[in-house]
Amino acid sequence: MNLQSRSQIIEMLERHDLLPRKAYGQHFLADPNLIRKLVALAEAGPADSLLEVGAGTGALTAALAATGARVLAYEVDERLRPILAETLAGLEVDLRFADIMGVDLEAALDGVGWKLVANLPYNVGTPLVLEILLTVPAVTTVVVMVQREVADRLAAAPGSEDYGLPSVVVGLTAAVGERFTVPPQVFVPAPQVASSVIRLDRVEAPVGLEAAVRLARMAFGQRRKMLRRSLADAVPVSAYEAAGIDPEGRPEQLAPGEFVALAEATEQVRHG
Repeated sequence: MNLQSRSQIIEMLERHDLLPRKAYGQHFLADPNLIRKLVALAEAGPADSLLEVGAGTGALTAALAATGARVLAYEVDERLRPILAETLAGLEVDLRFADIMGVDLEAALDGVGWKLVANLPYNVGTPLVLEILLTVPAVTTVVVMVQREVADRLAAAPGSEDYGLPSVVVGLTAAVGERFTVPPQVFVPAPQVASSVIRLDRVEAPVGLEAAVRLARMAFGQRRKMLRRSLADAVPVSAYEAAGIDPEGRPEQLAPGEFVALAEATEQVRHG
């Protein structure tokens, strides 16, 4: 299989008179070795169902299809139709042109055990990963390229500067696997920041996931405030003692499981 090089991608874009759009966060992957590494990290094979978001020029899409896996790929930019038709000719790919943030993925993905394998457009990285972890159980593995700061937030530990709502969601729904940094020069065009590849494998979420995430969202929305202030309208004072949590602490001090404990204590205090 001929994986796309930087010069080939530039040639295709020029031939079709196309420029990457900042509004779509487009930075096309132009490194065959990195594409192979992504496919290997996802452990993609003929038995798999793979979801790609941001097909771009089809470099990763073609590599995923070459594994023999079932591939469903989304692309928002209609201008890329002729390039993708050229790149994916003869390959079995279900290619759909749509804004992924408007797609009901739970309805679109039949069965379970899907793997999201993608060079995610910068503008959808965090919200898409969180939405999938929280609402799309059909996806059990996530292997994505995102901005390095996004990967840092997803994998951050309590107490660190990067720890926040994304870290809590990941901590309650997934196990963080391999991650590595990717330099800007592997993209066309090269972004101003470094990127990272990160693998997340779904784990069984706690019963109180939704309530815990709701509290975390409120708390990190005012992260400089003490919990008793940022959560004043949501958590009775007595719930803190029941959960073993300092009401004068701040959200970054709470591990993901402590948000679950606080949500459970709140429910008990309110409803006995």
